[in-house]
Amino acid sequence: MEKKDILARELAGEVISLNDPEYSTIARIIAKAQKLIAEMNTGYHSPDETRELFARLTGKAIDSSFWMLPPFYTDFGKNIRVGKNVFINHSCEFMDRGGITLEDNVLIGPKVNLVTINHPVDPEHRRSTWCAPIVIKKNAWIGAAVSVMPGVTIGENAIVAANSVVTKDVADNTIVAGTPARFIKTIEEAMASSAQEQQALMNGAVSGEA
Repeated sequence: MEKKDILARELAGEVISLNDPEYSTIARIIAKAQKLIAEMNTGYHSPDETRELFARLTGKAIDSSFWMLPPFYTDFGKNIRVGKNVFINHSCEFMDRGGITLEDNVLIGPKVNLVTINHPVDPEHRRSTWCAPIVIKKNAWIGAAVSVMPGVTIGENAIVAANSVVTKDVADNTIVAGTPARFIKTIEEAMASSAQEQQALMNGAVSGEA
C-alpha cells in the first residue's frame, strides 16, 4: 500500500517528528505563510485586498462575503476553510495544521485562538506534534478571547461566551462559558429571556454568575 505524504499523515492525526524525512514540506509551507501574514498585517488593506491575501494564504477561493479585520495570525494557513458570510475580528490566531473549518455565517470575536495542534505527554517526544480538526458549524458565534482546543466541534447556532476555553464538543443551539466551557442554557431559553437578562448572561457567564 502506498504511504501517505506527511500532510495527509498529519491530517490523519499521526504523531509527526521534527526528524521526519518529509518535515521540510511542512517547514516550507510555514515559511510561506509567515511571509503572507507579514504582508497582510503591514499597513492598510481594503476588504478586497485582505480577501485576496487570505485566498493566497489558504490556497482556496474566498467568497466575496468573507470579511476579516487584520492583524491575523496562523502557523500554516493551507488547512483553513471558510464559508459564506464569515466574519473574523482582529488579532485572532488560527493554528490550522489539523484543519479548521468555519461554515456559513460564523462570527469570530477578537483575539480568538483556534488550536488544532498538540504535543505528546512523554518528555522524550514532546517536540513532536499531533493534530485534530476544529469545525465551527453554521451561525455559531465565538466570543472575544475564546480558545478552542484540538478536535472540538462547535455546533450550529451555538454561542461560546468571552474568555472561555473549549475542550469538548458544543451541542447545536446551546450557550457555553467558562474554563473549561460548560453548558449554560439553550438558545431558545436565552431568546425567551429579556434583553437585560441576555446581556447579563453574556457578561456574567464566564465568572459563573449566570
